[in-house]
Amino acid sequence: MLPLQIHLALPPWVNEVSDIDRCYQGDEERVGLAIALSRQNVERGSGGPFGAAIFDADDGRLVAAAVNRVLPQNCSAAHAEMMAIMIAQQRLGRPRLNDGGRRYVLASSAQPCCQCYGGTFWAGIDELLMGARSDDVEELTEFDEGPLPADWVGELERRGIRVRRDILRDQARAVLSAYGTSGAAY
Repeated sequence: MLPLQIHLALPPWVNEVSDIDRCYQGDEERVGLAIALSRQNVERGSGGPFGAAIFDADDGRLVAAAVNRVLPQNCSAAHAEMMAIMIAQQRLGRPRLNDGGRRYVLASSAQPCCQCYGGTFWAGIDELLMGARSDDVEELTEFDEGPLPADWVGELERRGIRVRRDILRDQARAVLSAYGTSGAAY
């Protein structure tokens, strides 16, 4: 008999790093949380060097926080951004987050790969904030971020998604570098 259910889990420490009662104001606080999650994921050996969080754009309320869980969960879809999107969808009870009349921000420790790029617009994200660039990811780790359209930022903006890059980029690069030089594969 084939399995009829998928179960993906985040490490419990994610709730220690993220604060559900706090309103995260501004791009740096939001990307800062994503980077803190990525750093803890590496330091605790619980996944790859990526973190992501989704916020209500108006009040800064944290809706979801996640980290990369690809290898621990044996699931190539378990990227930090996708995990955050799935948790937010489950929490809000809808596949398109912004169908409820509110706007949502996805903050990521690094530029989304080709999978997470697609997930960003299908999930109803209104703003995308990121730390490191895909060039940083590929330079400092062995990850292949996959192909994106040449004008991927323009494509997102044409779909109504505001994009801001290089937020706390040096901090995000430091996490990638620590992971890359550690020789770890998780």
